[in-house]
Amino acid sequence: MILDHPVATLKYVGHQRAARLSRLGIQTIGDLLWHFPRRYEDRRQLKDLAEVTTGEVATVQVTIRAWQEKEVRPRLRLIRALIQGQQGTGFAVWFNQPHLKRQMPAGTRVILTGKVRYRDYQPEIQVIDYETLGEGDPGLHTGRIVPFYALTAGLSQRWLRLVIHLALETVAGDLPEVLPPSLCRRYRLIPRLQALKYIHFPPDAAGLHQARRRLKYEELLIWELGLNLHRAQQEQGRQGIAHTPANNLVNRMVDSLPFKLTTAQARALAEILADMEAPRPMARLLQGDVGSGKTVVAAVAMVKAVAGGWQAALMAPTEVLAEQHSRTLGQLLAPLQIPVVTLTGSTPRTERQTILAGLASGQLPLVVGTHALIQDDVSFKSLGLVVIDEQHRFGVDQRAALQTKGECPDLLVMTATPIPRTLALAIYGDLDISALDELPPGRQPVATYVITEKQRPRAYRLIEREIRAGHQAYVICPVIDTNDDVAAEAATAMARKLQEEVFPGYPVGLVHGRLRPAEKEEVMNAFREGKIAVLVATTVVEVGVDVPNATVMLIEGAERLGLAQLHQLRGRVGRGTAAAHCFLVTRGSPAARERLAILTTNRDGFAIAEADLRLRGPGEFFGTRQHGLPEFRLAQLPGDSRILEQARQDAREICRREGPLPEYEPLYQAAREKMAGLHF
Repeated sequence: MILDHPVATLKYVGHQRAARLSRLGIQTIGDLLWHFPRRYEDRRQLKDLAEVTTGEVATVQVTIRAWQEKEVRPRLRLIRALIQGQQGTGFAVWFNQPHLKRQMPAGTRVILTGKVRYRDYQPEIQVIDYETLGEGDPGLHTGRIVPFYALTAGLSQRWLRLVIHLALETVAGDLPEVLPPSLCRRYRLIPRLQALKYIHFPPDAAGLHQARRRLKYEELLIWELGLNLHRAQQEQGRQGIAHTPANNLVNRMVDSLPFKLTTAQARALAEILADMEAPRPMARLLQGDVGSGKTVVAAVAMVKAVAGGWQAALMAPTEVLAEQHSRTLGQLLAPLQIPVVTLTGSTPRTERQTILAGLASGQLPLVVGTHALIQDDVSFKSLGLVVIDEQHRFGVDQRAALQTKGECPDLLVMTATPIPRTLALAIYGDLDISALDELPPGRQPVATYVITEKQRPRAYRLIEREIRAGHQAYVICPVIDTNDDVAAEAATAMARKLQEEVFPGYPVGLVHGRLRPAEKEEVMNAFREGKIAVLVATTVVEVGVDVPNATVMLIEGAERLGLAQLHQLRGRVGRGTAAAHCFLVTRGSPAARERLAILTTNRDGFAIAEADLRLRGPGEFFGTRQHGLPEFRLAQLPGDSRILEQARQDAREICRREGPLPEYEPLYQAAREKMAGLHF
């Protein structure tokens, strides 16, 4: 296919310029055509020389009458053309471009765009762009809506426009249409070739809008279809587990809870249990704010699996979190006498062998662990449910590795990162989504303050007051540098200062990424037991640590973290009945303080996540690109959420069709190629 031909095969490119294009990620003609403009300038309004005014950027249609060339200083030559409009004359100015005299001899009609000034009562245009009006000239650089592209050293806008124009002419008879006619008719989408022409060289604003709408939908549909095809491929030929509908053990579990499920918990649980009872393997994302009760919902699902004779496994990203989940599940399931075991990298060898034997024989129904669960020597007799906590901290292949420990287990993915629905659809398009969008009654709102360095003593006074009242505090030194040693040094210095200068009468603890798992667990246990009054930490407490007695948090350098991450951090306090406080210390600009102020008035994690997404964009939302987040060429989130919703709905409808339809084959092929380039 011509789209796959090397870009060097195009006229005017050659190997040297092809190497420069490769710096922009452009290897093929297809890459070139999908290198969309970053912005446009409307240069359609043509003025006569007599109408231009000083200081404006004007576009004029004139005739070259004569040329002058003059050396202003060494290595700077002024090239000046006498130009004539319909009413009057003036001058056009370039620098160091003597070839223009040959390219546009006297008598040549041109369109010029440039900044105007008057010299000796005559207009002089310092030319930004120009276009000759000879027969056959394509008219790419002025007198129209003009595209501007991302460039690299050695390439110019004029050259890139010309090459893209040539590429469009080259593929005109050989550009495959990937969208079936039925979808194009349904949404009144223009043909693919026309969309590419219009997005690079729009005839008008309406044409540009049509092109962008068509290409965004195509891009999002291919992505969503690829995710759904990937899920279908995983399930192909594998019968899911239809768990028993009626289940006394599940009812006993819910009745034994010391609290009533919230409406959101009950709704999510109903969705999960319905999925588990269906023969198709469940693949569901359970997302909720910090403290919204995800673990309880997951526990009920695990009990349902165990009650039917299956095993359940929960995988967490850290040993601290795995140990906490194990304790929580142990308490919840104690009335049902279901044993819970923990398997991590720190599990002693003898205990590990006992656990492995119990999982392989089926005697141990429920295990909580870390990456240790996906090691080769771990096997299950009948794994029926896989629960992954904080999915975005695992690669998709790690998720799949645990699933392959069973025949076709159900999958429940949990995250405490409130992900905007738009982003959730883009990342987890192959999963059904349940959201816990309310907190259990009794949870205290966290009073949040944005403070400067000068106001730090105020925060320390409140922390001391809380400690005297028998409560505890976190001081967070976020990991900004990827170097764990640097982060550990910063946290260590802070802990020393707090212990020696600020809170000398109270025990200060320290936990950071350089500690061994056993050391972290020792510190966290001491904090849980109240032996440590102030815990200095990097963001290891960001997920899952539950210490109800902690009532105050101070976060250093808050301006360097996203709003969603800060909200998740402050969710570590206010988990008991006492009032809670969070101080955001910033040295940032007024704009940074204004951004942080959103947290002082908003307690809805999903609304905060939406604001974070709008302010920082999807690429920065998680702070890293390892989480399966697609990099779209044209579509933007959350702005194109309506198109994404429609694309997801259409992708699922296409996947449900019985048998392949020939008109959909190009779309299937595009989706398969898209997924092939990703690490699944």
